[in-house]
Amino acid sequence: MPEKKAVAPQWWFGGAAAAIAACFTHPLDTIKVRLQTVTGNGSIATVIVDSFKKEGPFGLYGGLSASLLRQGTYSTARFAVYDGIKLKLQPDPKVPLTYSENILAGIVGGLIGGLCGTPADLVNVRMQNDGKLPVEKRRGYKNAFHGLYRIAKEEGPVALFRGMGPNLYRSMAMTASQVGSYDIFKNELLSTGYFVDNIYTHFTASLLAGLVATTVCSPFDVVKTRMMASSTGANKGMMGVTMHIFRTEGPLAFLKGWIPSYTRLGPHTILTFLAYEKIKEVYSHLAA
Repeated sequence: MPEKKAVAPQWWFGGAAAAIAACFTHPLDTIKVRLQTVTGNGSIATVIVDSFKKEGPFGLYGGLSASLLRQGTYSTARFAVYDGIKLKLQPDPKVPLTYSENILAGIVGGLIGGLCGTPADLVNVRMQNDGKLPVEKRRGYKNAFHGLYRIAKEEGPVALFRGMGPNLYRSMAMTASQVGSYDIFKNELLSTGYFVDNIYTHFTASLLAGLVATTVCSPFDVVKTRMMASSTGANKGMMGVTMHIFRTEGPLAFLKGWIPSYTRLGPHTILTFLAYEKIKEVYSHLAA
């Protein structure tokens, strides 16, 4: 029986896979955002209990529409660019890219993804953070598109890109350390001879990639979240916010929310790549 020809990943694979993952991990992301915007001490349990009291059992799903819009812009763009660069650098799919090529593809993909996804990310952060605010201070965005409209109308169109600086750095670091390292771990596991290209390998590689990505991106994530959650704090700029956090809270503040970040990003990374590999498999089968 002739070997089936591999089908190149399509531009929408990554966005679709990430959106599927977001449906399951969004509450974990909300916990992370709320912890990162706490200037004092906070805990996962406190956030969950407070959310339940103020918003009910589905409070942590606040901003899901913005999360899906974010994945539809940010993840679609970064995966599409990453896979496109891979196809240019890797004419033979049996020959893996070098580490530096994986990282380079991730950085460029993250840059484009961050540019495309910043407005949706801004709305996502605000909607997730809204529930913990006093009622009189809540923004009350009905959905992601209503949030985009309100921000542009009340704060000006430029405000849609508030926090873009740290978001771009985070996006580049995230794609390089998550998508790039996934491919690196996957190729290394396959090269041992003990793994084959199946769900167990995908799970292991994505688990390790999530650990790397969480650690690398935590400082960028904290700064980005602080800037996006505020309507005025962003005036300090990325460096100003970074120095303010460092002076007032110390260097460990840049790892604030690491546990909920990994609790969210670990499963999100695993679900994203499992979905990505399955979408690719099904599409290849249908297109063959």
